[in-house]
Amino acid sequence: MKDIAISKRYAKALLLIGKEDGNAETYREELSGMAALFAKEEELSTVIANPVYAFDGRRGVLKVVVDKLTLSPVIASFALLLFDKGRFGHLGSIDETYQELVDELNGVAHAHVVSAVALSEDAVEKIKASLSALTGKDVILNLEKDPGLIGGIVTKIGDLVLDGSVRTQLQNMKESFKRGESV
Repeated sequence: MKDIAISKRYAKALLLIGKEDGNAETYREELSGMAALFAKEEELSTVIANPVYAFDGRRGVLKVVVDKLTLSPVIASFALLLFDKGRFGHLGSIDETYQELVDELNGVAHAHVVSAVALSEDAVEKIKASLSALTGKDVILNLEKDPGLIGGIVTKIGDLVLDGSVRTQLQNMKESFKRGESV
Protein backbone atom coordinates (compact mmCIF):
# COMPACT_ATOMS: atom_id res chain seq x y z
CA MET A 1 0.00 0.00 0.00
CA LYS A 2 1.30 3.41 -0.86
CA ASP A 3 2.25 5.93 1.80
CA ILE A 4 -0.52 8.30 0.69
CA ALA A 5 -3.22 5.65 1.07
CA ILE A 6 -1.95 4.72 4.53
CA SER A 7 -1.78 8.35 5.58
CA LYS A 8 -5.30 9.07 4.36
CA ARG A 9 -6.77 5.99 6.01
CA TYR A 10 -5.35 6.73 9.46
CA ALA A 11 -5.83 10.51 9.25
CA LYS A 12 -9.48 10.09 8.22
CA ALA A 13 -10.08 7.64 11.06
CA LEU A 14 -8.61 10.08 13.57
CA LEU A 15 -10.64 12.93 12.09
CA LEU A 16 -13.85 10.94 12.47
CA ILE A 17 -13.07 10.51 16.16
CA GLY A 18 -12.19 14.19 16.45
CA LYS A 19 -15.42 15.30 14.78
CA GLU A 20 -17.44 12.95 16.96
CA ASP A 21 -15.97 14.09 20.28
CA GLY A 22 -15.28 17.71 19.23
CA ASN A 23 -11.53 17.49 19.78
CA ALA A 24 -10.25 17.62 16.20
CA GLU A 25 -8.17 20.75 16.95
CA THR A 26 -6.70 19.25 20.12
CA TYR A 27 -5.72 16.14 18.21
CA ARG A 28 -4.23 18.34 15.51
CA GLU A 29 -1.91 20.04 17.97
CA GLU A 30 -0.95 16.85 19.78
CA LEU A 31 -0.34 14.85 16.60
CA SER A 32 1.70 17.71 15.14
CA GLY A 33 3.81 18.00 18.29
CA MET A 34 4.43 14.27 18.42
CA ALA A 35 5.33 14.11 14.71
CA ALA A 36 7.71 17.06 15.12
CA LEU A 37 9.39 15.38 18.09
CA PHE A 38 9.99 12.14 16.21
CA ALA A 39 11.17 14.01 13.12
CA LYS A 40 13.65 15.96 15.26
CA GLU A 41 14.81 12.99 17.34
CA GLU A 42 15.88 10.69 14.51
CA GLU A 43 17.69 8.24 16.81
CA LEU A 44 14.54 7.72 18.84
CA SER A 45 12.50 7.16 15.67
CA THR A 46 15.08 4.71 14.39
CA VAL A 47 15.06 2.70 17.63
CA ILE A 48 11.26 2.51 17.67
CA ALA A 49 11.06 1.52 14.01
CA ASN A 50 14.00 -0.93 13.98
CA PRO A 51 12.82 -4.56 14.07
CA VAL A 52 16.26 -5.67 15.28
CA TYR A 53 15.14 -4.67 18.76
CA ALA A 54 12.44 -6.64 20.55
CA PHE A 55 8.87 -5.59 19.77
CA ASP A 56 7.91 -5.26 23.45
CA GLY A 57 11.01 -3.18 24.21
CA ARG A 58 10.32 -0.76 21.34
CA ARG A 59 6.66 -0.51 22.32
CA GLY A 60 7.72 0.16 25.91
CA VAL A 61 9.99 3.00 24.80
CA LEU A 62 7.17 4.49 22.75
CA LYS A 63 4.77 4.15 25.68
CA VAL A 64 7.21 6.02 27.96
CA VAL A 65 7.62 8.81 25.39
CA VAL A 66 3.85 9.06 24.89
CA ASP A 67 3.31 9.22 28.66
CA LYS A 68 5.96 11.96 29.03
CA LEU A 69 4.23 14.01 26.33
CA THR A 70 1.00 13.96 28.36
CA LEU A 71 -1.15 13.35 25.30
CA SER A 72 -4.89 12.85 25.31
CA PRO A 73 -5.93 9.19 25.61
CA VAL A 74 -7.03 9.17 21.96
CA ILE A 75 -3.67 10.35 20.58
CA ALA A 76 -1.74 8.11 22.98
CA SER A 77 -3.80 5.12 21.80
CA PHE A 78 -3.41 6.27 18.20
CA ALA A 79 0.39 6.31 18.51
CA LEU A 80 0.42 2.82 19.98
CA LEU A 81 -2.00 1.59 17.32
CA LEU A 82 0.29 2.93 14.60
CA PHE A 83 3.18 1.08 16.22
CA ASP A 84 1.22 -2.16 16.65
CA LYS A 85 0.13 -2.09 13.00
CA GLY A 86 3.65 -1.37 11.75
CA ARG A 87 2.67 2.10 10.58
CA PHE A 88 4.59 4.29 13.00
CA GLY A 89 7.09 5.16 10.28
CA HIS A 90 4.24 6.95 8.50
CA LEU A 91 3.60 9.32 11.42
CA GLY A 92 4.90 12.40 9.55
CA SER A 93 2.74 11.86 6.47
CA ILE A 94 -0.29 10.96 8.60
CA ASP A 95 0.21 14.23 10.47
CA GLU A 96 0.41 16.21 7.20
CA THR A 97 -2.74 14.57 5.89
CA TYR A 98 -4.57 15.14 9.16
CA GLN A 99 -3.59 18.83 9.13
CA GLU A 100 -5.03 19.16 5.61
CA LEU A 101 -8.25 17.38 6.58
CA VAL A 102 -8.78 19.60 9.63
CA ASP A 103 -8.13 22.69 7.51
CA GLU A 104 -10.71 21.43 5.02
CA LEU A 105 -13.16 20.82 7.86
CA ASN A 106 -12.58 24.40 9.07
CA GLY A 107 -12.93 25.90 5.59
CA VAL A 108 -9.27 26.81 5.20
CA ALA A 109 -7.27 26.38 2.00
CA HIS A 110 -3.53 26.73 1.51
CA ALA A 111 -2.19 28.40 -1.61
CA HIS A 112 1.38 28.44 -2.85
CA VAL A 113 2.22 31.65 -4.71
CA VAL A 114 5.48 31.99 -6.62
CA SER A 115 6.41 35.41 -7.97
CA ALA A 116 9.39 36.83 -9.82
CA VAL A 117 9.81 39.62 -7.27
CA ALA A 118 8.67 40.21 -3.70
CA LEU A 119 4.98 41.13 -3.62
CA SER A 120 3.67 44.20 -1.84
CA GLU A 121 1.28 43.77 1.08
CA ASP A 122 -1.49 45.22 -1.08
CA ALA A 123 -0.86 42.68 -3.84
CA VAL A 124 -0.78 39.83 -1.32
CA GLU A 125 -4.12 40.94 0.14
CA LYS A 126 -5.69 41.18 -3.33
CA ILE A 127 -4.45 37.71 -4.25
CA LYS A 128 -5.75 36.35 -0.95
CA ALA A 129 -9.15 37.98 -1.46
CA SER A 130 -9.41 36.69 -5.04
CA LEU A 131 -8.52 33.15 -4.01
CA SER A 132 -10.96 33.30 -1.11
CA ALA A 133 -13.71 34.37 -3.51
CA LEU A 134 -12.73 31.63 -5.96
CA THR A 135 -12.67 28.83 -3.38
CA GLY A 136 -15.19 30.08 -0.84
CA LYS A 137 -12.63 29.38 1.90
CA ASP A 138 -10.23 31.35 4.05
CA VAL A 139 -6.89 31.20 2.27
CA ILE A 140 -3.45 31.02 3.83
CA LEU A 141 -0.72 32.05 1.42
CA ASN A 142 2.75 30.55 1.21
CA LEU A 143 4.86 33.06 -0.74
CA GLU A 144 8.02 32.24 -2.67
CA LYS A 145 10.30 34.21 -4.97
CA ASP A 146 11.65 32.78 -8.24
CA PRO A 147 13.40 35.26 -10.54
CA GLY A 148 13.27 32.60 -13.27
CA LEU A 149 9.61 33.47 -13.82
CA ILE A 150 10.77 36.80 -15.33
CA GLY A 151 7.47 38.40 -14.27
CA GLY A 152 3.96 37.54 -13.11
CA ILE A 153 2.94 34.87 -10.61
CA VAL A 154 2.12 31.17 -10.43
CA THR A 155 -0.49 30.15 -7.89
CA LYS A 156 -1.28 26.62 -6.80
CA ILE A 157 -4.26 25.92 -4.59
CA GLY A 158 -5.17 22.28 -4.23
CA ASP A 159 -5.14 20.76 -7.71
CA LEU A 160 -5.72 24.12 -9.40
CA VAL A 161 -2.70 25.88 -10.93
CA LEU A 162 -3.06 29.45 -12.17
CA ASP A 163 0.03 30.30 -14.21
CA GLY A 164 0.34 33.95 -15.14
CA SER A 165 4.11 33.98 -15.44
CA VAL A 166 5.95 35.66 -18.29
CA ARG A 167 8.11 32.55 -18.63
CA THR A 168 5.04 30.41 -19.41
CA GLN A 169 3.63 33.00 -21.80
CA LEU A 170 6.93 33.04 -23.67
CA GLN A 171 6.98 29.23 -23.70
CA ASN A 172 3.44 29.18 -25.13
CA MET A 173 4.43 31.68 -27.83
CA LYS A 174 7.44 29.53 -28.72
CA GLU A 175 5.21 26.46 -29.07
CA SER A 176 2.78 28.42 -31.25
CA PHE A 177 5.61 29.50 -33.54
CA LYS A 178 6.79 25.90 -33.81
CA ARG A 179 3.30 24.83 -34.88
CA GLY A 180 3.21 27.63 -37.43
CA GLU A 181 0.42 29.55 -35.70
CA SER A 182 0.38 33.31 -35.68
CA VAL A 183 0.36 35.00 -32.32
